[in-house]
Amino acid sequence: MPDRTKGQIESQISEAFIKFEKEYMGRGPTETKTYIIKDMIFVRLKGVLTPAETQLAKTNEGARMIKESRRMLREGARSLLEKIVLDNSGCQIVSLHTDISTKTGERIFVFTLNQNLEEKFR
Repeated sequence: MPDRTKGQIESQISEAFIKFEKEYMGRGPTETKTYIIKDMIFVRLKGVLTPAETQLAKTNEGARMIKESRRMLREGARSLLEKIVLDNSGCQIVSLHTDISTKTGERIFVFTLNQNLEEKFR
């Protein structure tokens, strides 16, 4: 770990999430940014809705369906997501939180870690 900077780790996590979204979800985000904040890793993905989901999101029922299907897909891929964070940060995951906006097509992931990752860069 000491041979990489905080920015390099953030970039590697972003790249891994782009690859995950393309391969697992079928569409890559238009923009991805990762932030290491103390004992958390925050990943922000923009433009993740497919054209069909964008149309579906125009109704409340459609938006609920998108959120539920994305939740189910994420649960099925939880171990893959945790491996991305572990492999790139060297930290164990304590918890994972996520949400998707059906209005903006933005998705966030927040991983809490078993240690303060920022301390490794001081």
